[in-house]
Amino acid sequence: MGLKFSSSLLLFILAAVIHHHHPTTALPLSTNSRWIVDNGNGGERVKLSCVNWVSHLDAVVAEGLSKQPVDAISNKISAMGFNCVRLTYPLFLFTNDSFASVTVRQSLRKLGLIESIAGFQSNNPSIIDLPLLQAFQEVVSSLDRNNIMMILDNQISTPGWCCSDFDGNGFFGDPYFNPDVWLKGLTKVATMFNGSTNVVGMSLRNELRGPRQNVSVWYRYMQKGAEAVHAANPNVLVIVSGLSYDKDLSFLHTQPLTLTFSQKLVYEIHWYGFSNSEDWETGNPNDVCGRVVENITAKSGFLLDQGYPLFVSEWGVDQRGTNENDNRFLNCFLAWAAEYDLDWALWTLAGSYYFRQGVVGMEEFYGVLNWDWCKPRNSSFLEKISPLQSPFQGPGLSNTRPHKIIFHPSTGLCVQRQSLFKPLTLGPCSEAEGWDYTPRKTLTIKGTYYCLQADGVGKKAKLGIICTDTSSKWEAISASKLHLSSKINNGTSVCLDIDSENTIVTNTCKCLTNEKCDPASQWFKIINGTMGSGAAKPYIRIDTILQSIGA
Repeated sequence: MGLKFSSSLLLFILAAVIHHHHPTTALPLSTNSRWIVDNGNGGERVKLSCVNWVSHLDAVVAEGLSKQPVDAISNKISAMGFNCVRLTYPLFLFTNDSFASVTVRQSLRKLGLIESIAGFQSNNPSIIDLPLLQAFQEVVSSLDRNNIMMILDNQISTPGWCCSDFDGNGFFGDPYFNPDVWLKGLTKVATMFNGSTNVVGMSLRNELRGPRQNVSVWYRYMQKGAEAVHAANPNVLVIVSGLSYDKDLSFLHTQPLTLTFSQKLVYEIHWYGFSNSEDWETGNPNDVCGRVVENITAKSGFLLDQGYPLFVSEWGVDQRGTNENDNRFLNCFLAWAAEYDLDWALWTLAGSYYFRQGVVGMEEFYGVLNWDWCKPRNSSFLEKISPLQSPFQGPGLSNTRPHKIIFHPSTGLCVQRQSLFKPLTLGPCSEAEGWDYTPRKTLTIKGTYYCLQADGVGKKAKLGIICTDTSSKWEAISASKLHLSSKINNGTSVCLDIDSENTIVTNTCKCLTNEKCDPASQWFKIINGTMGSGAAKPYIRIDTILQSIGA
């Protein structure tokens, strides 16, 4: 019988073919200035392209195991191009003896989740009667078997949804956040997974917050937590969060965190569209993007210049694609993340939860998988973020001279040329054209005399060799700095744009001021690259991919 595929499944298979293979990384990881690097000769850049797998909710077991076998989920993660999982856990799983003898079945039954028990029994019969802690270890083992790196994240103390200012879990000294218990738990986790090679990092605590938060207390206990983890497991990266729901590390401007070890410290931040939802809803996208990026730079982005890696450990959008605010945020986020080539972890893997905030089987529209965890919720989203799953630059990656890439965040594609006589178009960033951006603000193709030129409103952008007139000069304008503008011969300003076939054209610049409109088609970002373009992709058998995603 012949196989029949939906268009979304075909797109997922294509993404899997491109991304399924992860090159062998020499673990453990360490840091080299602002980069995370492996343990090989010279230390090659390793980009953490992670997805969050929730394991801290009321059931105290990794979500989705009632829907799919654990190895099937691990395979899906790899097939979607992620090389890493941020695996969350509640502190009390490791510090409260009441969890020691509770099995997965008992935990689900206590919540009245009869249907989940049946699904768990069918999909993961070897796990359902294990104690909760052993079930967590089994998930780690599955990810290990599938060569997926892990960051273990202490999301909260008491099992449940996170977070609020007054949930008792927000800051040191809160009812459920005893610093001594926390240090004991971190030490236990670091010790327990000392032999798990693919556990490459530990996040000390998620989203510190609430009325108790205090900078001097932050320094005291974050130093103690970092030292405790490193003493128990010197191999792992120590990942440190800030204040105000992991949005503020500005106090590090003047006083660095003092530790006895080096080359293991990473800072993490969170950024969601809903953090500025009213701005995205009512403001001009250029103004909002520019303002928000400026704020992030002031509160955390400066750490890159200080020589620390910055890990965006939570970001995400409504995967249905119908939330206009999230869509605008996403284009701004992707431009920023590509420019700085950041490490990141998408929220979230979960298509649904066993039990969240009193609701059984709640669907998660931020989930990269659908409700039954069978396939991606939105394959076009996976295509759009795929360029960010591989590094653009960093130590040990240079197999060509440094160059520029012109990235189009709305599509996740980059500017390329098929030949000199065909128009410039958008295509995979792995095959992007390499450019030089000169002090005279001309964009020339690396190693040639050809420069990018504007030819008129509504006309295709072209390549020329006379690069001294105004139509050859390109400047990033607007508050977002995401419009690339030039002037045609009559003095009219135009901006790079795309047409319906993703051909590069120039049009009148739009949405530059207070207009409430969508500038996404005209948003381009010139980013640094050191990787060679057009690298050969590994051959992966289609039947292997189909098997891995359960099709």
